[in-house]
Amino acid sequence: MIRRYGLFALVAVLGIAAGLRDGFERWVDTTKVPPVLVETSVEVRSREGRLMRVFPVEDGRVRLSLALADVDADYLSMLITYEDKRFYQHNGVDPVAALRATVQAAWNGQIVSGGSTLTMQVARLLENSGTGKWQGKLRQVRLALALERKLSKDQILELYLTHAPYGGAVEGLRAGSLAWFGKEPARLTMAEAALLVALPQSPELRRPDRHPKAAQSARARVLERVDAPTQTRLAAVPDKMKPFVRLAPHLADQLRRDDPLAGRHDVTINADLQAQIEDLARRAVKDQARGVSAAIVVADHKTGEVLASTGSPAYSAQNGALGFVDMTRAVRSPGSTLKPFIYGLAFDQGLAHPDTLIDDSPVAFGRYAPQNFDGQFRGELTVREALQLSLNIPPVLLTQELGPARLMATLRAGGARPQVPGGKPGLAVALGGVGLTLNELVQLYAGLANAGQTQPLIWRLGEQNTTGPRMMSRAAAWQVGHILASIAPPSGTASRVGEIAYKTGTSYGHRDAWAIGYDGVHVIGVWLGRPDGTPVPGAFGGDLAAPILFEAFGRLKPNTAPMRAPPPETLILSTAALPTPLQRFRSRDAVFQKANDAPVVSFPPDGAVLRQSGAVIPLKVRAGILPMSVLVDGALVLSGVRERSVMLPMTGPGFSKISVIDAKGRGTQVQIRLD
Repeated sequence: MIRRYGLFALVAVLGIAAGLRDGFERWVDTTKVPPVLVETSVEVRSREGRLMRVFPVEDGRVRLSLALADVDADYLSMLITYEDKRFYQHNGVDPVAALRATVQAAWNGQIVSGGSTLTMQVARLLENSGTGKWQGKLRQVRLALALERKLSKDQILELYLTHAPYGGAVEGLRAGSLAWFGKEPARLTMAEAALLVALPQSPELRRPDRHPKAAQSARARVLERVDAPTQTRLAAVPDKMKPFVRLAPHLADQLRRDDPLAGRHDVTINADLQAQIEDLARRAVKDQARGVSAAIVVADHKTGEVLASTGSPAYSAQNGALGFVDMTRAVRSPGSTLKPFIYGLAFDQGLAHPDTLIDDSPVAFGRYAPQNFDGQFRGELTVREALQLSLNIPPVLLTQELGPARLMATLRAGGARPQVPGGKPGLAVALGGVGLTLNELVQLYAGLANAGQTQPLIWRLGEQNTTGPRMMSRAAAWQVGHILASIAPPSGTASRVGEIAYKTGTSYGHRDAWAIGYDGVHVIGVWLGRPDGTPVPGAFGGDLAAPILFEAFGRLKPNTAPMRAPPPETLILSTAALPTPLQRFRSRDAVFQKANDAPVVSFPPDGAVLRQSGAVIPLKVRAGILPMSVLVDGALVLSGVRERSVMLPMTGPGFSKISVIDAKGRGTQVQIRLD
């Protein structure tokens, strides 16, 4: 009988145990597990893989994703040793640690050591639950057991390293390491690793910038647990939290707007160069008037990759400069920076050659009468000289022959989207009467540097780039570049930088100062002005932007790359050796103009203002048949002149009209003013 009751009792106990086990299993299996794939900060990384920008998640927190392979092995060993040495043996709850914590608490009347495993801490972090009440602890136990059944140990550890708090709005080991030590957690010293192990247990009370003694004590306990050398414990703790890196902020903003679902953006930017260019932009406006901003773009014109891009000196409203406005994408007047493309088209169309003579004299197209920037006229000179001097009359004459629509088509072929007031281009586009961005100008000059072949700019690393349509022939592009490379560099820069083909520009009213240049590999564009479009009195591209351009090249590399050699089809001849139609530019209505051998006053030029020295001025006449006669204000002053250079007597200061008549009765005249 006793045996039978004993058997029944055993069966009952086993049944109860089985029931308890089954109930426990159901209790764990039916646990509602919160999402483990949480939002992490969007990152922008440079071409070298370096962090350039971090976008916060909810509530302004910075939480960076990471993999165990990117974490210092000594830190992981220290974390396991200090926090949960049986982490890889238990199933989420460590009974030994729990029993020890219970006994110590009962013996001392207070909590001496915690019994929470890393898995239980992950459970608390996922649900943002406290640990003070037994209900919360029980929930952590249940969730920890469930997590261990769904995830591997490494996945649980990665969750801890992603969510652990490090003070303020910083979450996760990567963010903590960057915030306190300015470095990724791949290579930590023992002192750094120990502080990062200790901080998550009480991130606010142990913040080293606010409670340095508490931080040192907590770190010391970790170092003591792992038997670290004594000198390690003497290292100072950080006295402030480092700001997260923010390079190329405007570009980062644009990339995120273009692809808002991407968690990471890998860009072509070189982080070190970007920092250098941003520093240069800040220095460029340091002594400028309030509200002046600057933008700089550096690209490889062979690949189209943008290596640096800064849209303003400061990503703020500092000094009234509206730093949040990205001036690399703002539409502005390009001033004289389009002139090289006009000349290149003229070369291609057979209208001109670099050594073709062209007349820089007053001209009017209806009510449009362009003037040179200084109000002076140079008379007849070569196209090469006209571009070097950035004169206004010659490119307008060429645009009249080419047609403004052809120039607009070339700009569009180069990847730009020119905006013309009123929608219909006129001759004013030759002098900047069109809207373009700095990015577009850099891309246009990249095509010019790339033998006339359009080279689109790219910002995303690994993006496949294909060349666009051709803007002009190889020969025309080389001729333009050769002329631009012969322009004298700004004062004080020639000894530091090699050959650069560059062009400056100043928009109407001194609203924009430009400088765009290239060598054999790179192209750089610089803009200065006010984002709101108000004038900057006295601002000229040659004075403000050109020195910055050359300094940018100096920061990019110690020496510039050699320019392309001329293609074999390039026509390199002097003016006299050119075919007759190319020796002197003639417009389509040239049949109504004076003959090529008619007299021309080469000095003084029409519109000149001269300081009178005595009662005479020099007069120089080119072409015409000798002898000649000279009249001043209609009165005959010299007759039978058989020399082309004479001293002309004048009556006094003021405006005077000088007329020259050759032996065939053909005449020319200029108007001057004597001071």
